[in-house]
Amino acid sequence: MTTFTVLADLARNVAGDRLTVRSIVKPGSEIHGYQPTPSDIERASGADLIVENGLGLELWARKFTASAGGDIPTLTLSEGMEPLLIEEDAYAGKPNPHAWMSPQRTMDYVDRLEQAFRELDPAGADEFLTNASSYKQKLNRLDQELRAALSTLPKKRRVLVSCEGAFTYLASDYGLDEAYLWPVNAESQVTPKRMARLINTVRERQIPAIFCESTVSDKNQRQVAAESGARFGGTFYVDSLSTEDGPAPSLLKLQRHNVELLIRGLSADETVGN
Repeated sequence: MTTFTVLADLARNVAGDRLTVRSIVKPGSEIHGYQPTPSDIERASGADLIVENGLGLELWARKFTASAGGDIPTLTLSEGMEPLLIEEDAYAGKPNPHAWMSPQRTMDYVDRLEQAFRELDPAGADEFLTNASSYKQKLNRLDQELRAALSTLPKKRRVLVSCEGAFTYLASDYGLDEAYLWPVNAESQVTPKRMARLINTVRERQIPAIFCESTVSDKNQRQVAAESGARFGGTFYVDSLSTEDGPAPSLLKLQRHNVELLIRGLSADETVGN
């Protein structure tokens, strides 16, 4: 069992057909403040392993694991990683949990999954290693693809504006600035100060398009767009994959969808936002 859909996708790519992988949180659900249901606990009670992100993302996970059976092993994919820190508001100084938004860091997740699955199913060790190596090659190609695509943006346009500060790792990797309404969805209250600050940033930087994530309401971000002169550029996927028929049914497609949307939005006519 994984805590959310992105980790389930990673786990399936490493496990292949040898292990059954399920996500506790369903596509489209908000992960930070998720409230597990009795059926979630029942489904997890027979699990051989629970896979979580860590870095303060799943605040409910420890209590959930105890309810499902405290002896179920837990793998924390971010363990040992040096995180990027949140710089603003009440969460300042705490780890930003969205490390999977960096293809390079996701390779560390894959290595930890491969090691854990080898211990869980020693007979499948060779298959897990092959699957992990193949998927890391895909992540490396994705990294090069995103770097090349984002390098086409003019320097003054290299600002990613979202509802949640979930793009810190991606922004750090590819030389973008980041602005947002709140640092993490666990504290998604929009105060007048936060909104005014973001409106001013969008105006001053003349950012043509701003965005929001699929797991939260985009109402406030649309208001920021209306008051700043930017346009609402669409929906990013971060904390959840889409359904199979959506634009982000896997992590690789999620990353490509977000970056294509960002480039299309930030390549708008120069007069937008003036």
